[in-house]
Amino acid sequence: MLLIDDEVTMVQMVAELLRDEGHEVFPFTTYDAAVETLEAQKPELVITDLYLDKTRTHGLEILQKARALSPPSTVIVITAYATIETAVDAMKKGAFDYLEKPFKVEDLRLCIQRALSYNEAISENVYLRKQLKKKYRFDQLIGTSPQMQEVFKMIERVADTDSTILILGESGTGKELVAKALHFNSRRQFAPFIPINCSALPENLLESELFGHCKGAFTGAINDKKGLFQEADGGTIFLDEIGSMPPVLQSRLLRVLQDKEVRRVGDNVATTVNVRVLAATNEPLEKKLKTGTFREDLYYRLNVIPITLPNLRDHREDVPVLTMHFLRGKVNPRTGRLFQITRKSLDVLTAYDWPGNVRELENAIERGCALCEEGVIRLADLPPAIGRNAAGDTAEEVVEMPPADAAPAGVTPVAPRTGGAPGGLNQPLGTLREFLREQELSYVNRALAQTGGDKEKAAALLGVSVATIYRKLAEEDMAAPPR
Repeated sequence: MLLIDDEVTMVQMVAELLRDEGHEVFPFTTYDAAVETLEAQKPELVITDLYLDKTRTHGLEILQKARALSPPSTVIVITAYATIETAVDAMKKGAFDYLEKPFKVEDLRLCIQRALSYNEAISENVYLRKQLKKKYRFDQLIGTSPQMQEVFKMIERVADTDSTILILGESGTGKELVAKALHFNSRRQFAPFIPINCSALPENLLESELFGHCKGAFTGAINDKKGLFQEADGGTIFLDEIGSMPPVLQSRLLRVLQDKEVRRVGDNVATTVNVRVLAATNEPLEKKLKTGTFREDLYYRLNVIPITLPNLRDHREDVPVLTMHFLRGKVNPRTGRLFQITRKSLDVLTAYDWPGNVRELENAIERGCALCEEGVIRLADLPPAIGRNAAGDTAEEVVEMPPADAAPAGVTPVAPRTGGAPGGLNQPLGTLREFLREQELSYVNRALAQTGGDKEKAAALLGVSVATIYRKLAEEDMAAPPR
């Protein structure tokens, strides 16, 4: 952490305190030297005097420079010339806390502890949100076929807009996954994402769930209740199976889309909401328009940007890719090895029509993993509807595509440059430390291959810091024989 005060005795006292607490300290009494170190070291915490030369407010300048870093430093301001105005000004500019001289050592210690705890919480929050966003990045949506690539391009173009989107596709094609990708790759990603299945709730309960109700609005309404539109304020609400919404609620939803307002059941006052609406349906809404069971004006409000997901039978070339994706990382508890699949089984899966689409394929792989012997999925392990017309035996060829080591399509795996583990009884053995280091480097390279060489992704996959990845690679370079 960086410490700056124009009083030498103050700097010495606080620096000694911080070092006794185990912190690395950069103490300064001049502005220019402090700023140079601030920009070079980017410390986690800055403690600065407000008036360094009794006349100029260098402390506020340091505060602004520290908060402009990436990531920003946390700043504690101290001064002997405290006023309400200076305290407010410092807090507005991003100071974490404000201490007036003379202060007790214990007060400073507690202030520093709170600041470091705050930093830890912020770092953890940022990490978790990054992980959440990675989970729904576009490149995590599986498919190499032209149809799926078109879907990905459309998602990327419209994700960071506020446009209402209607996601079309049969059951099991991944409509909710697309909705999550749209939300978590938009400016609303840190606000709520609230999904609701319109076909799963009766009409009276659905109205209360969506719009909320007031106490006493109906029997059983013993308290005020916020609706999901209010809960999703600032974020996204995903209305799945929108075609099953009752006509009465369709008119209320139309009002929300038009006026950006919701009114709870039993309430006379409307509440403004800022919500992006995503809707999905597995049945053509045009047929419902003709029969009068779906409002035409609501249809055009929802169908601003349609995204149509193809049926799996229309892009069968993605079946092997999806199969390997579902197998990746699955370990047979009986053998401790990764599950595999035979070539014949993969061919049968590819030829099947998949009325249940990707969800049915995932379930078929789950069944195969549960029933197979020796960790290899064969024809007999597949659902009867899939493998009944195929003939095969137990000597089928196993697909040589180890799921855990498979790199993404188009990515060249990073081959380990180490010598590998000892391979035979008569081969000279190295030390245990050398063996463990080789295994670590091999595992790091496997992670890099799986993540396409992305060190940040590899670090997250292995549960280590990015710095650890760089350190291990540096060890590998040092261990590599000269070329």
